Amino acid sequence: MPPHTTAAAGPALAAAAAIGPYFAWEAWSSRGDWRPFTALLTPAVAAERVTVARSTLVNAFGLAESDVPDRVVASVWFMGVTARLLSPPLGAALAGGALPLATRANLWWRPVPSGPLPMAYGTVAARAAGAPAEVAAELVAGPLAETVTPLLELFRDEFRLSPKVLWGNVASALAGAAGVLADTMPRHAARAGEVLDHALTLPPLAGTGLVARPDPARARRFLVRANCCLYYRIPGGGTCADCVLTPADDRREAWSAILAATR
Repeated sequence: MPPHTTAAAGPALAAAAAIGPYFAWEAWSSRGDWRPFTALLTPAVAAERVTVARSTLVNAFGLAESDVPDRVVASVWFMGVTARLLSPPLGAALAGGALPLATRANLWWRPVPSGPLPMAYGTVAARAAGAPAEVAAELVAGPLAETVTPLLELFRDEFRLSPKVLWGNVASALAGAAGVLADTMPRHAARAGEVLDHALTLPPLAGTGLVARPDPARARRFLVRANCCLYYRIPGGGTCADCVLTPADDRREAWSAILAATR
């Protein structure tokens, strides 16, 4: 398929779904109790979802409500939804050979108390995936700008979150998707890493973190964020391997464990 040829996104998204639950979008059905994606871009619905996520954390870990600030939950929940918006297009481009051109108008979601947010797609075209730099540019200019950016702006305004934190969350979600893809389908690891390399040079992701390749013999990349998602402010939350607050020795140990498990 020559570059920039469009086709239906279904086959590419089916290939992405094989990677894991964060990479799976369902085909929309009127019987699926789906809500339009645009509903997530309203303050009332965003506040409702953060409240549900906060209650889940409080009940699951026996925490006091005062221990779980709304801002922290909003940051973490936003990162999870971002992963659900970027992982399927990335997986479709690399494992399925075509980047879905999803928009706010042809995506749906279904509320759940925890776990990956179920998402469905309607009639979505796809563009044949080119070189990694092209995939990165089209991912940033397309799915990211169309769906992630308006959600980020809403969470920035409604929950008083720093744009640096939120864009760091986006970088973390994308790096996480590239890493899972590389671990699950090693034949795509090099292209996944190269897409990540290029994406983090492009605005608005430029400056959100650095990409590390601790083993030059392995294509697997890891992110070192320039900031933190705030999860450490929840008792027992700790920091993630990509967090700026994680000690370098702990980070390298986490990387080594992942590389050893996927050798």
